[in-house]
Formats: sequence, structure tokens, C-alpha cells
Amino acid sequence: MEVTNRYIVTKTHVDGAPEESHFELKTASLALTVEPGSNDVVVKNLYVSIDPYQLNRMKSYSSSQSAIYFSVSITPGEGIDAYGVARVVASGNSKFEKDDLVVGLIAWGEYSVVKEGNMLSKLDPMGFPLTYHVGILGFSGLAAYGGFFEVCQPKKGEKVFVSTASGSVGNLVGQYAKLFGCYVVGCAGSKKKVELLKEKLGFDEAFNYKDETDLKSTLKRYFPDGIDIYFDNVGSEMLEAAVANMNTFGRVAVCGVISEYTDGKRAAPDMLDVVYKRITIRGFLAADHMNVYSDFISTTSDHLRTGNMQALEDITPGVENIPSAFIGLFSGDNIGKKIVKIADE
Repeated sequence: MEVTNRYIVTKTHVDGAPEESHFELKTASLALTVEPGSNDVVVKNLYVSIDPYQLNRMKSYSSSQSAIYFSVSITPGEGIDAYGVARVVASGNSKFEKDDLVVGLIAWGEYSVVKEGNMLSKLDPMGFPLTYHVGILGFSGLAAYGGFFEVCQPKKGEKVFVSTASGSVGNLVGQYAKLFGCYVVGCAGSKKKVELLKEKLGFDEAFNYKDETDLKSTLKRYFPDGIDIYFDNVGSEMLEAAVANMNTFGRVAVCGVISEYTDGKRAAPDMLDVVYKRITIRGFLAADHMNVYSDFISTTSDHLRTGNMQALEDITPGVENIPSAFIGLFSGDNIGKKIVKIADE
């Protein structure tokens, strides 16, 4: 049996802010069978993760493209892989059977052919919605958990600042920090997001950075006794302001620098502060923390079941809407984890 598979490609390299004109919806015939002797797995995609780091893969050059296998360059005209949940249609791999739910690297499209050796594993939903396994129980969740507990090494009562706090990772960092016993302040880009952080997620304080003209003074107002931990998703001026307000032996976990992806801005924190306050600034990737994966799943699942954590999701239907969902990340359109629903479960 053959189907017409719709999928998204880039038409050119994307070296600035992404636009609709950079993307194209293509179609191709796809056999829903596997050749004898092949180890391929054909899956019907259900949900795909929409993440800012993909923009660095679309650039004509980014140093990140040689850092790790899932950040390699995307060639214009070729399929784009992303983390997601799918259902097996046909399998030449003995590890998978027809109708298995799986999670791993699939395509920005309706179907994917996953080669042996690529990231794919069977999925036990554990009673949770499948979307949770794309976001809060996926790599966004692991980035938040590993970044906060492993990189930041928090102590109860410490003061934590989270940027892009209503985003896919930031909202989880704030929730973990509050549950751990920290004082937490987040920033976001709208009044609605600020209210959500305080009223739904339990942040101690939150502010709209767009309303502030002097970020250093703003952070001084919210942290009169200084910042112990800064979880950075932004870079640029926000990192500079946070470092200026850090306490001695403060820790900065750099998860992302979304403000630097599109406009060439670069953070220039005061390095004298870094030296004399003995501040640690450390970049990391979710994949660095697979050693705590089982703890992450167990802890987060328990928090979800007891209602102590909330899953913020922003779901758009339709493969044709992947480009607009992706573009929206860079103007702050999303609240929580951005996901595109490709097909009914």
C-alpha cells in the first residue's frame, strides 16, 4: 500500500528570523511496507516537537552544527527531523511491531521512515496524554530537570531567576524550583503570561520584560539580596543584567540564547563580576543528563499525578502549520511547550 506523504522542507538556508517564504510543503509517494531484509521502521507521526534550536540547524553556518548529532545542518529541500511521538505502520526491526507507540526522532511530516540506529524507542504512556511525552516528560522536561538540579545544584531557600519563564523549559524550571523550596521570579513577554506564572504555576513574582527599560534595575528590585541561580533561555542583555545582580558563588545554567539566534546580538556580561563573585556560567544540553533520566521520569510523573506540577502545552493541528508554529516561537506566540498535532491518535 502507498500513501501520499506531506512533509515540510526549507527552500533555502535561514540566516535571520524565519519567515513563511523559507518553507515549503512537499508531497511524495511512500510505501507503507518494508523491503525484506531491511531494518527500517515506517511510522505514522502523531505529534512533533517545535523547538527554537532547529533554527541553528537551518543556518548556512552555526558552530552548533558540529556539536552533537541532533544539531547537524539541515539541507534545503530535504526532510527535517524532530522529536515526537508516532505509531508503527510497518517494521523490519524486531524491536518494533505494527501499532506500537514510539517516541524519538521523526520527521516534520505525516510519515517517517526511521533507519536502524536512529533515536527511536517504544513508548509506555503511563496513563498520561501522548503530548506529555513530547514536552514535560520529553527532552524539554529533561533539560529543565537536569539543568536545574545537576547544573545549578540548588539549595533550599536560594533565590532563582528564570528567563522565558512561560516557555517549554522555563515554566518547568520554575515549578521544580518552587517544589524544591526556592524563591522564584520569572520574566515573560506579556501580562497574560506573567499572570499565569504567578497564579497557575506558583512563581513568587514575575514581570513583563517588555515593560522594563533598565533590566539591571528591574532585577535589583525583585532580588534586593541578589540572585543565587539564573536559568538562562535568552542570552543577550538579560544575561548581562542577571550577572550584575548575582551573589557570590552564583550559578548560571545556559539552556538557550533565543534572543541571539536571529539578530546577531551577543551577551557581554561584566567579567569582573564573574571573577570576583566567582560566578559559574555553564552551558548544557538535555542529552548531557541521561544519567538522571529515570529519576527525572519518576519525580516528574509523581508531581503530575499529585497535581503539584502543571503541563503547559500549546498545540496546533496540521502538518501544513508547522512553519507558522515554528516562526511563532521567535515572537513569543507560544505559552508552554509548542507541539504540532499531525494525526489523530
